[in-house]
Amino acid sequence: MEMKIVQARLPEGLILELENLVKIGHYSNKSEVLREALRDLILKKSVGILKSNSNSVKEIRKVRQKLSKEKFDLGKINRLAD
Repeated sequence: MEMKIVQARLPEGLILELENLVKIGHYSNKSEVLREALRDLILKKSVGILKSNSNSVKEIRKVRQKLSKEKFDLGKINRLAD
């Protein structure tokens, strides 16, 4: 997957927190922190606009798969909710 560069202005406090997450080893770099935060935000906002029907869990899984291009087994994660 091709990554593109996006510039953003952030308050110093957020930058310090972001750097701390990398420093303590939760993430390998700042880009990884931002990608995960954006995926979580998009998922959170998407859940609120999905049509409410009997397949809502499937719809949420589709959104998560669309957002995630990371190399982990999304199927295993989805089965945890079953």
